[in-house]
Amino acid sequence: MDTEALKKSLLVKFVEVTQDRLQAIQLGVLDLEKPESNAAAEGVARELHTMKGEARMLGLAAIGQIAHCCEDLLKVEREKKVETRAATDLLLHACDALSDLLDDLEAAKEGNDESNEMAAKMAQMAGTPVPPLKPVRPGAKPRLAPPKKPESAPPMPAPTAPSGVVAAPRASSPAPKPPEEAAQRATPIDRSIRVNVEILDALGLLAGDLLVESARSGLRGAEIQGLFERFSRLGDNLLRLSEKQELDDKERERVAQMESDLHLLRDDAFRFVRSHADGFNTLHGNLTQMADHVAEARLIPLASVFEAFPRAARDLAHAQNKHIEMVVDNTNAGVDRSLVADLRDALVHLLRNSVDHGIEGPDTRSTLGKPEMGRIHLRARADGDMLHVEIEDDGRGIDPDRLRQVAVSRRLLTESQAASLSEREAMELIFRAGFSTREEVSELSGRGVGMDVVKKKVESLGGSVAVTSRIGRSTTVSLRLPQSLALMRVLLIRMGDDVYGMPAADVEAVARFRPEDRLEIMGTVAVMHRGRPVTMVALGPLLGLNGGPRFERPPCVVVRYGEDLAALVVDGFVDEREVAVKPVGGDFLKGAPFVAGSAALEDGRIAVLLHVPDIMTEVRKMARPVTEASQTRRLKVLLVDDSPIARATESALVRALGHTVEEAQDGEDGWSKLQSAVFDLILTDVQMPRLDGFSLTRRIKQSAELAKVPVVILSSLASPEDKRRGLDAGADAYLIKGELGVESLALTIDRLT
Repeated sequence: MDTEALKKSLLVKFVEVTQDRLQAIQLGVLDLEKPESNAAAEGVARELHTMKGEARMLGLAAIGQIAHCCEDLLKVEREKKVETRAATDLLLHACDALSDLLDDLEAAKEGNDESNEMAAKMAQMAGTPVPPLKPVRPGAKPRLAPPKKPESAPPMPAPTAPSGVVAAPRASSPAPKPPEEAAQRATPIDRSIRVNVEILDALGLLAGDLLVESARSGLRGAEIQGLFERFSRLGDNLLRLSEKQELDDKERERVAQMESDLHLLRDDAFRFVRSHADGFNTLHGNLTQMADHVAEARLIPLASVFEAFPRAARDLAHAQNKHIEMVVDNTNAGVDRSLVADLRDALVHLLRNSVDHGIEGPDTRSTLGKPEMGRIHLRARADGDMLHVEIEDDGRGIDPDRLRQVAVSRRLLTESQAASLSEREAMELIFRAGFSTREEVSELSGRGVGMDVVKKKVESLGGSVAVTSRIGRSTTVSLRLPQSLALMRVLLIRMGDDVYGMPAADVEAVARFRPEDRLEIMGTVAVMHRGRPVTMVALGPLLGLNGGPRFERPPCVVVRYGEDLAALVVDGFVDEREVAVKPVGGDFLKGAPFVAGSAALEDGRIAVLLHVPDIMTEVRKMARPVTEASQTRRLKVLLVDDSPIARATESALVRALGHTVEEAQDGEDGWSKLQSAVFDLILTDVQMPRLDGFSLTRRIKQSAELAKVPVVILSSLASPEDKRRGLDAGADAYLIKGELGVESLALTIDRLT
């Protein structure tokens, strides 16, 4: 092989390996600031020594020079001759300089101003001479670092928080290996090659098309078997018919020959059918395996996404004089290459929020009894076809009341709308465009851009975002997204004569609900599913197709998006299978709402894949109508009902009108609360243990202190006799639960107050 060609190929491998090695070095350098850092220092020294040997073998003198200076600086840092923080900063900047040299191999050979300055800075801090770029001639003196005052970072106490594993260092060795052995360590890279992602995309689509064609072959095999069976029945009928005819011996002999030929043809035909079925099963299994391998080839470990975040967290924290340790778990989980860029962008926003909004400063944390070093935990796990990524910090948490105040002050909501939000809905305000709790604009935040970008990116990938928080303790943001966009397991449903698909990972269950399972909540039809009310929506009208369910017990798909559930009424189920997802093409579907892609089916039809986040956004609007409150003051309402579900729905309805609610479990509990607090309005059920609604109403109206408080009975009892009994007891209004809505309740409250 030509020597020059060999050197070029080795340079390409060196750049690939060294880029990965630099990431490992940076993670090890970050570990130097932790109490137990000996293993990390050994790992960094080993990587630097290997890099130096390989660089000098290939004539990349500037890289070898900086690596040598890093070794010297690491040695004096281990001997406690320089401050750890200052040495760490300089070593990280040296990694940046090495990365720049990898992009410019000519500068890596001779050096440039930046690399020379970096080498001089490190030699100066370490108190050692700058190693020469070329071998020193006999008798020549080594070049010394310029006499500058040593640089150091601002004094900062060494972190004492418990350490977390950011990257596991490789097993330590007794002594650095010689350059020849170091070069041999790169040989495993020969087992992998770089493939253009577009080629993998094309292979994925081709694998999906082949799977569809294979399924069509199965259908054709079934059709051929049916044809053979029809021919066989026809032959039997002809033979039976011939037996009834009066034939001479010669004709009878010909019929016997035809019968023999028919049996042989039948045996050959069904032998062909069996052979074709065996071949189809083998082919389909191989194509399925090929599609799985193509999908697996598109997956890369999350380490490639996560490895830069510990360094980024440290730099962001230093800019705000904060101490932060970032722990990364389970970097072996895979993610589709096409998702990497969007996932990285989303995590960058979350990391900046954790540093800027979440983690407090050292003084504040000490006052609160927390360790001065904040902690950010990034972890991932695969769950079937879905990937779960969580980023958690142990900072100040999120205060829902503060979010409500900011939303009102920024005129994103009215006061009544903000007051009606549940705690989870208030937390979701952070995902609104233009929302920020910061009054001033800084380099990191305050512009109202961040979490809304995260939500849009994740939802565009067919995923979801959820946030949980404990005030003063922690905040966790969870991302749930598919591992691959090329091949997806979907539930195929039927709407009229058309087939639609939903990601199987978003499907909670399939069911048929009886009429008695349905109830009406705030004017919206719901069904009870596993002990909780779930909004029931006809998918046809939502998509603009047909007029709704046509059966008494219509088939439903219960889908989940984050914490929300919805029962979508469909016309029927087709199958559950893995399909090749293709982007929406053509003007007839491009930009259409609720559409995420399409997939070809074996019968020639195209299944439209639905985008569940868009559907759930529309369902949420239908399930929770917002009506502006007309009252001029906020009322304090006592709600008395023995049903937890009824209390939850009715209290949400009252809060939607801008009032505050206190709940009581039955009549006696309600009467007790009336003795200790003042209320502007009382809503009560009728059928309750210990004290029913009629008796409670009479007791209230007979009390001199409470007689003027309006009482509204909410009951499922709708007969004229029941209404008369309620009014006779002194109730000011009687509302039927099945007819209860925002407007009717608002009008009643306005009239009574």
